[in-house]
Amino acid sequence: MGTTLSESIRRFRRERALTQEQLAEALGVTVGAVYKWEAGLSAPGIGMLMELADLFDTSVDVLLGYDAKSSRQADTVGRLKDCLHARDRSGLAEAEKALLRYPNCFDVAYQSAMLYYLFGLINGEKPPIRRSIGLMERAIVLLGQNTDPNVSELSITYNMAGAYFELGENEKALELLKSNNPRGINNDVIGQSLASFCERPEEAVEYLSTALVSASAVLIRIFNGMVNVYFKRGDFSAVAAAMELVLGYLAGLRNEGKSNLFDKPCTAFYVCLAHARLKLGEPEAARELAERFDRDPDYTADGLRFFSAAKQQTAFDSLGDTAVQVAEKAVLSLDDGQLTGLWEEVTHER
Repeated sequence: MGTTLSESIRRFRRERALTQEQLAEALGVTVGAVYKWEAGLSAPGIGMLMELADLFDTSVDVLLGYDAKSSRQADTVGRLKDCLHARDRSGLAEAEKALLRYPNCFDVAYQSAMLYYLFGLINGEKPPIRRSIGLMERAIVLLGQNTDPNVSELSITYNMAGAYFELGENEKALELLKSNNPRGINNDVIGQSLASFCERPEEAVEYLSTALVSASAVLIRIFNGMVNVYFKRGDFSAVAAAMELVLGYLAGLRNEGKSNLFDKPCTAFYVCLAHARLKLGEPEAARELAERFDRDPDYTADGLRFFSAAKQQTAFDSLGDTAVQVAEKAVLSLDDGQLTGLWEEVTHER
């Protein structure tokens, strides 16, 4: 059963955090009229229904709660998705029909935008890409209807920037990326674009350097998670392989003779690798690894190769104040008597 008009008005009003007084003021009616609509005591006329639908960025049919219409709309969106996955160009005609039928539906606007973007890219045609940008802008306006956690204003603006790049409008693309860049999430694309398309290598360095540090931190978290999975499985060969891989990468970032912000996690990784070597029956290799920790910890990115940024990059963590504390904490957390004994032996020798 569909929702009633009174329920729809009340739901849309609350979703937009409006009081009855604010809705009444926006529509030029009395508070009593809004109260009666939501209580089901009266109904707005057709003209007012259209104003309500416009204010709530929806259609009159949705406001009236027609289930049949909603079902048809879902089927239409499903067909658009199928055309996108199958790269079926007939989906463009389907998209235009859907946009006429459901002009205020987020899913229709978004899926249509992706269809036009796809075929513009495949065929190197600018008009479909231009059309996709307009539809993405419409989708952002209707974003309150979105239920897909993988789609957000950030992901849509990212696609819009890609569309502008395809049109050769690089400055518009960069402006979009820079203005929608929380925690530097677009730094890699901005840096690459500045260096490759815009002939501004010096400006690119700042973005690429910070992107490198962020990507390396992500890699460390990924391998930390993977190692925990392998430890719980008792797969110590996989632990050792994963540790050697990430440590090799981080070693490649090191400027010889300089410490850097990744030294402390490296220390913990060496302890994990030593533990794995012990479990694999390689005590000498484990001893050598247990002796490796930094004597001069540095919490900035200045000691990294390929890093050059005007703003200093500083890391904060809960691993411990010094590399020695990191190693000791890691040893104790592994709760392995043999490893603890080896650690005590090594630290006593120091």
